[in-house]
Amino acid sequence: MKYAFADRVRYLQSSAVRDILKIVGKGNVISFAGGLPDDDLFPLDGLEDAFSRVFQTGKKSLQYMETEGYRPLREVILERMSKKGIMGFTSDEVLITTGSQQAIDLFSRIMLSPGDVILTEDPTYLAALQVFKSYEAKVVAVDSDDNGMLPDDLESKIKKHNPKCIYVVPTFSNPAGRVWSLERRKQLINLVHKYKVVVFEDDPYGELQFTEDEVYQPLASLDDGTHVMYTSTFSKTAVPALRTGWIVGPYQVIRMMAQAKQANDLHSNSLSQQALYQLCTHYDLDAHIKHLIKVYKSRMEVMVQCLEEANLPEVHFVKPKGGMFLWLEVEKSLNMTSLLNDAVDRGVAYVPGEPFYAGPPKKNTLRLNFTHSTPDKIEQGMKLFVPLLQEEMEKRLVNVE
Repeated sequence: MKYAFADRVRYLQSSAVRDILKIVGKGNVISFAGGLPDDDLFPLDGLEDAFSRVFQTGKKSLQYMETEGYRPLREVILERMSKKGIMGFTSDEVLITTGSQQAIDLFSRIMLSPGDVILTEDPTYLAALQVFKSYEAKVVAVDSDDNGMLPDDLESKIKKHNPKCIYVVPTFSNPAGRVWSLERRKQLINLVHKYKVVVFEDDPYGELQFTEDEVYQPLASLDDGTHVMYTSTFSKTAVPALRTGWIVGPYQVIRMMAQAKQANDLHSNSLSQQALYQLCTHYDLDAHIKHLIKVYKSRMEVMVQCLEEANLPEVHFVKPKGGMFLWLEVEKSLNMTSLLNDAVDRGVAYVPGEPFYAGPPKKNTLRLNFTHSTPDKIEQGMKLFVPLLQEEMEKRLVNVE
């Protein structure tokens, strides 16, 4: 039967990362592809205790709840955000979502009409690009470097396109691992106030910071509560399966997003929300995060050391200061999308950089995840991956000569 799908489905795209994980799952492959935390580090004891405490509160814990989310959890989130300098909001300006991914979708649903422009970094989070395009928005890339968006290009594109929104991941970005400088953060805030543009700040990795002597202020902490929507998640610091994220911002926007959520799923998983409240109040989540940071930093160091010892020509990367990813730019003639099958055949997987670009992609880029593999697995995987790059670069050199 030929099904009469809505016109908008032509804008739906499959996730490149999910497609790769399906391939990886079929064989004995060391995967640096997924953005996965390590299962062995999940706080099982804390979660078992948290759920037990929820059930002890009685049958009411199993009932429907308000769309905006479990209010005690929203209050805890406000407390945790205040430590980042994000203050001045009330629990009515916090919306609990099914992962921060739903926050991106709900915001897009209420803000983007077909043809509206949204400005992004390049490269940027590919699942956000999927959402924006599914609502028929036009995504325009702003020139960026390791310190963030270039202010002159940002202002030029604001003037030219009159964007509905600017989407950014300024702290340990996915995929590039960038950390915006404080100066660039302040310049963006000044520009959005000048031109009356909303900023969507996505911060899923901000708490996974490897350096103790630096402070990375969220954009929301530099704003007056009027121009920045800030979203984050417990997926990277607690467990992904709870699917609990949140977004905070101006009440008018949060209220409209809540109405859109009512039409979507009524409310996010209420048991997860209550359990997270118990986890935050009866378990030392901050100590758990410090342990994650120690482990993930050591794994990152192993991956970086493997690359530095290989000393490959024309392979560039910036050592991550936090987050979950290492971003590589290799010799210009290499197509890392085409080379993926060869890598999987050898027993290792990565994510090609191509799908992360809003503008013309750099096909000689790729993303490696270091959080889900043990140091031994990282060394094994890099011993498979590095020779692939060496051989391909040598082939190109021979062809040129």
